[in-house]
Amino acid sequence: ALNHAIREAKHPILVALDADTIFRAGTIAALVRHFHDPRVGAVSGNARVGNRGKLISRFQSLEYVCGFNLDRRALDLLNAITVVPGAVGAWRKDLVNRVGGFAEDTLAEDTDLTLAIRRLGYEIRYEESAIALTEAPETTKDLAKQRFRWAFGTLQAAWKHRAATFRPKYGYLGMLALPSIWIFQVLLAALSPFAELAMFVALFAGNAPTVLAYYLGLFVLEFLTASLAYGLERAKPGDLALLFLQRIYYRQLMYYVLAKSLLFAMRGRLVGWGKLERRATVQDVAAPPLPHPAH
Repeated sequence: ALNHAIREAKHPILVALDADTIFRAGTIAALVRHFHDPRVGAVSGNARVGNRGKLISRFQSLEYVCGFNLDRRALDLLNAITVVPGAVGAWRKDLVNRVGGFAEDTLAEDTDLTLAIRRLGYEIRYEESAIALTEAPETTKDLAKQRFRWAFGTLQAAWKHRAATFRPKYGYLGMLALPSIWIFQVLLAALSPFAELAMFVALFAGNAPTVLAYYLGLFVLEFLTASLAYGLERAKPGDLALLFLQRIYYRQLMYYVLAKSLLFAMRGRLVGWGKLERRATVQDVAAPPLPHPAH
C-alpha cells in the first residue's frame, strides 16, 4: 500500500504518518523546510504518545520522551539517525524510488529505508517541532506484539545493512549508529536480565548495602537524564513519577520481547505483522507546537 501511494504521489517530498496518528498544526511545514538543503534525504519528526489514560500507555509515553526522542536528538548531532518513524517523517521521493521504495523483506521497513538512504550519503535530520500524537497499545498483549515486531524488524534491517557496520566510509552511521544497535539494543539488552538477577542474588549474599548504593546511584543518574529529556521536549513531567515502576515492570516485558526476537531470528522463523486493536483514543491536550528554530 505504501509503495502504491508513492507511485501515485505527484510531488518531490513524501510525508508519512500512521493511520492511528494525528499531526499538530505546523508539523508538515516543519518537516519539509529541511529539504531546502540538498544534502538532506529524510527528516524524522517528534512522535509522542497521544493516549495516556492507562498506566501501560503512560509507561510508553515515558519511553518515547526519555528513550526514542532523546536518542534521536543525540544521533541527529552526529548525522547517525537509524530510523525515520512511519508515524511522522518525510522523504525525498526520488531517493525512495532509487532504493526501491519500502522493502517487503523486513518488518521494520522505516528503519530499512532510513538506512538505505543514509548509505547513499544523504543526511537524516530530526525536527523536534514536527509533533505527531500516536496511539500506543493499551494492553500488555498488544504492546508485546508491537514491540516484538519492532525488535525483530530492527534485527532484520541491521543484518541487511551489516556491510556498512564499522565501515569508515559511512561515517558515524557505520562507526557508531549501526554498532550501537548490536551493542546496546541487542547485546547489552540481552545481558541486562542476568545483571539484574545477579543484583538480587547479591542482596541476599551479604552485600546489600553496596548493591543498594550502586543501584540508587544508577537510578539517580537515570532520573536526571529523564528530567533533561522532558525539559528538552518542553513536556509536562508528570510521568517521571512512574520511572521506578517502569524499571520494575515495563522493562522486564521488553527483555522478554527481545529474547523472543533473538530466538526467532536464530531459528530463522518468519514473523507476520499481527493485528493491534485500535481504539481511537488519541487526544491533543498539550501546549501549542514548538516554535521553529531560526536559520
